[in-house]
Amino acid sequence: MLADCDTTLAPSAELPNVTIFVSSWNVGGIAPPNDLNMEDLLDTQNDLADIYVLGFQEIVPLNAGSVIVPENTNLCMQWNSLIGKALNKIAVNNITLQKSEEEESQKVYPLKNGSSLKFNMDNSTQFECIISKQMVGIFITIWVRSPLLPYISHTSVSSVGCGIFGYLGNKGSVSVRFCLHETSFCFVCSHLASGGKEGDERQRNADASQILSRTRFSCDSFQYLPRKILQHDRVIWLGDLNYRIYLPEATTRSLVNEGQWSILLQKDQVGKRKKLSLHQHINIFQILMSITAAVRTEKGERVEPQLGAIALYGLARD
Repeated sequence: MLADCDTTLAPSAELPNVTIFVSSWNVGGIAPPNDLNMEDLLDTQNDLADIYVLGFQEIVPLNAGSVIVPENTNLCMQWNSLIGKALNKIAVNNITLQKSEEEESQKVYPLKNGSSLKFNMDNSTQFECIISKQMVGIFITIWVRSPLLPYISHTSVSSVGCGIFGYLGNKGSVSVRFCLHETSFCFVCSHLASGGKEGDERQRNADASQILSRTRFSCDSFQYLPRKILQHDRVIWLGDLNYRIYLPEATTRSLVNEGQWSILLQKDQVGKRKKLSLHQHINIFQILMSITAAVRTEKGERVEPQLGAIALYGLARD
């Protein structure tokens, strides 16, 4: 999902509007192959965004052994390496090298080969990971164009386990907070309770309520910083929410292919029951997106990407 952020920046910053790309992918407990092409997921065929927020679920199999091990550093590094290579490959290809006669009046970033490039938010330098965090199968990683780094501050992370015994991390959320200039952002990457039977959505609602009530970010005694999710200026909730659409699968796929979003929304569990315990002056924007994801058969054979539907919820204060 691409979104233009209308964050108000101080005149001295002289930064253009910032574009944020948000994506979620349940990878089904399969480690990424070294040659995995991330460019389709990152939509690099179109103009690159300024900030990439990528959420994953089930980056490890959700079995008894993995649930008690909250982090796998090597696996996180593997995902970040693939993401960084894809983003920076495109960024480098898009850079316009030039010999500037006004180097003293322009902000110039040296390249490794000794060339230089002029600062341009549409085509500038490389992406860097400002924060990434895993909790069992949930993993969130955020990448930012390097010219934006001076304007990002107060990064913090908070994990909430809602799984086994109500606290283990096979279900739950990993949330990240940061400030872009003076605007606070919160990204909640979640994996809510599964189950397709009628009434199972109550546990998903309970998970969402637990995430809202238990998420806490670090504070600064010298200035106000939001500690709870809904205290932020901009909130994006992404992930495998597991909410269902009350329609047969064949009908749902057909409606997705036809782009009949209004019919799908009418049959969506969240819109139908409206049982998420969110504060009254929070607006819920629901976006149904079609996604492609490489899947494997039970024998482990790779097959062509399949079409699916995912719900992404954005929260913004009135």
